[in-house]
Parts: sequence; C-alpha cells; structure tokens
Amino acid sequence: MLLEQLSAYKELGIGFIILLLLLVLIIRGLIRRRRNRILRDLDPRKIGIQDIDRMEDGSEFELYLQRLLSALGYKDIYKTTSSRDFGADLVFTDREGVRVVIQAKRYAVQNPVGLGAVQEIYTSMRYYAADKSVVITSGRYTESCKTLASVNGVKLLDRNDLVDMIDLFKAKRREEVMDLIESKADVIASKWSRSK
Repeated sequence: MLLEQLSAYKELGIGFIILLLLLVLIIRGLIRRRRNRILRDLDPRKIGIQDIDRMEDGSEFELYLQRLLSALGYKDIYKTTSSRDFGADLVFTDREGVRVVIQAKRYAVQNPVGLGAVQEIYTSMRYYAADKSVVITSGRYTESCKTLASVNGVKLLDRNDLVDMIDLFKAKRREEVMDLIESKADVIASKWSRSK
C-alpha cells in the first residue's frame, strides 16, 4: 500500500513537472509573440503619438525613429548600441550629404527634457564626425535646455513637432517631414559672447 502511494505521488510529480514545462513554453511563446507584435507595430505608417506614449522604454522609440528615417529615404542610418553610444541614439546622412546625430527622448509631458540631452548630443558630434545634432522628444524641454540648444546650434523637436512629423508622414508628405528634421536650429548668441 505504501508503494502504491509513492508510485501515485511519483506520477503526480511527473505530471506536475510536465504541466509546469508546458506552462513555461506557453508563456515563452506569448512573450515572443508580443515582442514580434511590438516590433511589427513600430511601422511608422501605423504608429501615432498615443502608441509612442505607451512604449515601454526609450529603445522602442529609438527603433521607431530609425524605421521612420528609413521610410523617409535617408541613407546610412545607424542605431547606436545602448551602452557606449557616446550621447547619440541614431546617426544618418541627410539629403545634402551631411551627417546628423539624433538623441531620442521618450518622456512624458510632465517630465521635461533637461540640459543633459543637449550636452550629450552636442559632444557626440565629434565622436560621430557629424555636422548637425537633433534631440527629438515625445515631451517638452526645459527653458534652460532650449537656451543651451540655441547657443550650441542643437535642433530641438518637441511633442508638437513629433505629432506634425507623424501626421505629415501618414499624409505621404515626406519632403515636409524631412524639411522639419533638417531645418536649421534656432541659434542665439550667448550673453557671454564678446562683441567685436
């Protein structure tokens, strides 16, 4: 009788292990399917600002922007690695053959992008041998960030600009999206500049 009980427990244990393995495989498949759906959904023709707001992290936003740049027809697009990116998330060549570095900031509107973004993208220009730098955010910028960007010639594209880019792209007005990305940065002289 004891042997029968041990045998029953052994069968129950094996059944439990098999059930657990099946559950792990199902969960793994669901995760893989979700990841594939997210990647598939990063199609610039389908993404809206609400989708960007729901992205889990900045790397999805970077991938979306990479795909948008590619769909616009830009050449030599390179997405940097998350570690050791030296301040730039994307590097590409614009229509004039100028190398541009982009830093992508998927931030909430209530959490503005600060000085660090401008400092990082500006210093990355030398490493990537770029002539232009752009910060694109799904949020907004602090006033000090705008000032530092203007003094250093860094182009800032905020949430409104991003919405315009999305809408223009979906309306197949790609040249206008490229004009927005490539437009000159607002430049001001520093109050510390010496007048000659």
